[in-house]
Amino acid sequence: MTAKQARQHIVKLLNKTARLDGRGLTEYRKPITIEYNISKSAEGSARVQIGETIVLAGVKMELGEPYPDTPDSGGLMVGAELLPLSNPDFESGPPGIQAIEISRVVDRAIRESKAIDVTKLCIKKGELCWTVSIDICTLNDAGNLFDAAALAALAALKNARMPARDGKKIDYKNLTDEKLPIQRLPISITVCKIADKFLVDPITEEEEVIDARLTVAIMENGEICAMQKGGDIALTLAEIEQMIGIAAEKTKELRSVLDEA
Repeated sequence: MTAKQARQHIVKLLNKTARLDGRGLTEYRKPITIEYNISKSAEGSARVQIGETIVLAGVKMELGEPYPDTPDSGGLMVGAELLPLSNPDFESGPPGIQAIEISRVVDRAIRESKAIDVTKLCIKKGELCWTVSIDICTLNDAGNLFDAAALAALAALKNARMPARDGKKIDYKNLTDEKLPIQRLPISITVCKIADKFLVDPITEEEEVIDARLTVAIMENGEICAMQKGGDIALTLAEIEQMIGIAAEKTKELRSVLDEA
């Protein structure tokens, strides 16, 4: 089947409010699960599964100097690695465009929501602070890595514990009971547009034919803290509003999973 034929088939199904795997347009795959303490060498870690898509995230803590423009705050870094074992199209080596975009989307939601009170990561103004590093890696890519990666990052942050330290020396083998200063947990939902239809949680075959997508990060109070548009086709204001509405509704589902895990 050619790419054009595949798109025509998918659009034909969408016009009947159906999809390749039998789901509704705004229905997530099952199961949606979170498993904690996946890595014994990370300060916090989580494994997220949405359908057949599986993503791991780990949190590491390091001591260093604050940035000159934020002398009273700690740091945050997010990186993503798309492992070849998770998708034959992924290659080893430096992060590609897709990995960079995923890390930026996850980073923006956490940073713009002020999910972590970074001022509490500062130990001595202008001299010493904690930097929180979130590493994301894919185990199986069956579509919708954006939402899976974002959920895994939040779960890993929620799971993290501060390591013991004596002065500037860190004992990574002994974690304290102190958690990260988390203030908010922004849930990210990606809504895709194919022809004139909108859907969530695309599988790989659907991702290959999308016209546009919008990832919306929403906080507990319903406020939007970040958005990222992807795809080649422009979106109208009315379409953006409709996609935001879908995201706002679906965020409840992923948040319930995060709260219960």
